[in-house]
Amino acid sequence: MSNLPTTNKSLGQHWLTDHSILDAIVDHAAIKESDVVLEIGPGAGTLTQKLCDKAKQVIAVEFDPFLASTLPQRVKNNNLVVLTEDIRKFNFTALPSGYKIVANIPYYLTSHLLRILTESDNPPSLAVLLMQKEVARRICSSPGDLSVLAIVASLVYETELGIEVPARYFTPPPKVDSQVLVLHKREKSLSGDLDNKLLMRIIKAGFSEKRKKLRSSLAGGLHLEKSQVDELLLSAGIGADARAQELSIQQWFLLYDIFTNKYL
Repeated sequence: MSNLPTTNKSLGQHWLTDHSILDAIVDHAAIKESDVVLEIGPGAGTLTQKLCDKAKQVIAVEFDPFLASTLPQRVKNNNLVVLTEDIRKFNFTALPSGYKIVANIPYYLTSHLLRILTESDNPPSLAVLLMQKEVARRICSSPGDLSVLAIVASLVYETELGIEVPARYFTPPPKVDSQVLVLHKREKSLSGDLDNKLLMRIIKAGFSEKRKKLRSSLAGGLHLEKSQVDELLLSAGIGADARAQELSIQQWFLLYDIFTNKYL
């Protein structure tokens, strides 16, 4: 695609034009002719064109009014719908069940978007997201190096790393390399019938002071005495010197159960 539009640095825009990489991203989504695909931030439309050639319909949500208005001139497929919106305010429940997401997302949007997708009443069946390499790998990390994002994502999705994309393939090149994160929706959320808001309150409390031990973080975040947290950790079989990133999801569920039984 020639005559690429000018990028807007404040919106984190970086165009990706390498056809082999774009094809690989689309391949991760395993798009069928019956699929409805949501693309977030289509930008210049290089990925949009590939998606339109595969899917039944592509709904492209673009925040930049100029890019949104000119996208149909660059991608002329009649199965393309362009919406000028902020994805953070988008109504995901309006999409058909089983839709997929494929997107090269601005780095600043990653955390917010993942929380939206995990809290949505209509999450995608599959999401293929190109993001900062370090963040993608952190989301796919194991106990010992878990982050809040990794836990949030894994409650609803099975996570998988896809193709790496070095910075040099973008115009203009970002300062870091990128990588695809693939999210496969679970048949049932790992948290089951738990109160997700309370669960996240406990998890966020644990991660609230990264350099401190879990004992101190939970005490401050949940407004408990340290003696109460000691009892909580002991009941869960978690050592007093443990740190939040070392806990498995099942251990967080156990802390939730004990906390609700003792203090609610």
